[in-house]
Amino acid sequence: MHLYTERRQQLAQQPATWLITGVAGFIGSNLLENLLSLGQNVVGLDNFSTGYQHNLDEVESRVDQEAWARFCFIRGDIREPADCHKACTGVDYVLHQAALGSVPRSIEDPQTTNANNIDGFLNMLVAARDAGVRRMVYAASSSTYGDHPDLPKVEEKIGNPLSPYAVTKLVNELYASVFARTYDFKTIGLRYFNIFGQRQDPDGAYAAVIPKWFASLLKDEPVYINGDGETSRDFCFIENCVQANIMAATAGDEAANNVYNVAFGERTTLNTLYELIQERVAVQCPQAAKAKPVYRDFRAGDVRHSLANIGKAGELIGYQPSFSVRDGLDKAARWYIDNIK
Repeated sequence: MHLYTERRQQLAQQPATWLITGVAGFIGSNLLENLLSLGQNVVGLDNFSTGYQHNLDEVESRVDQEAWARFCFIRGDIREPADCHKACTGVDYVLHQAALGSVPRSIEDPQTTNANNIDGFLNMLVAARDAGVRRMVYAASSSTYGDHPDLPKVEEKIGNPLSPYAVTKLVNELYASVFARTYDFKTIGLRYFNIFGQRQDPDGAYAAVIPKWFASLLKDEPVYINGDGETSRDFCFIENCVQANIMAATAGDEAANNVYNVAFGERTTLNTLYELIQERVAVQCPQAAKAKPVYRDFRAGDVRHSLANIGKAGELIGYQPSFSVRDGLDKAARWYIDNIK
């Protein structure tokens, strides 16, 4: 039996209380849906700066009334210590997803990125420690690898950060390590590699490439590729990310106070990604089959190639990604086709 399946069965028999920060966001709302479906009690914290009420509404429509009744939403801000303490009261596990993502946004406004990603992170660490939370799992980032040239990326080798966003994610790891040594507070950082899937926002200046391209092709709008299209990423479907969070939260103590890559372990170029998305959209919108991408300058702060070694996560937390890029795009395509207007 897949270890993740076994762990889900154990959780269903022994419900716990979980806090998800950024619960109205893309990753947060998928975590919420999964945990409620497993019979867990969930507290959610969000200020709707990048999350949306319609994400919560969709989760409510996809779970039964009994499950939804086990969800308590707090409208609050991780930059406010009082909100963090309130949210952590009576909680067993914290899944900290709230942050301001996007490398370009951090370059344009480093102070706001810092306030959310460092001040907010420290507030959550203090609140979770004070509340006696068993473990805090937090969203780290592959951006932490910076200019280190080696592929695949292994957790112990990082380079210099290439953006203010990357700096904030590195500082998160440093703070978590200090809290482990100083207060014996258990944390796990998950270095996300290009997570994608249902409910990822296609709108806005900082939208990720996959939802933006789905939306553009469905609306018969231009698709822009930064650079020559041979830039590559380790794209990871949202269900793999959910698995990593649940496995990290419930793994043994020997896995704690560490960081792990969360990816599929396969490199996909932007040109290949475009073709894969185009194939799936063309089934519903035949005109998309003729669309040609528009190439433009490389984007500041971006690394050329990214690929994760996921062996450490497999060994210590039992992470075994179930969805390849193609499998994930199949599921994501159905959602975007149904929801993009």
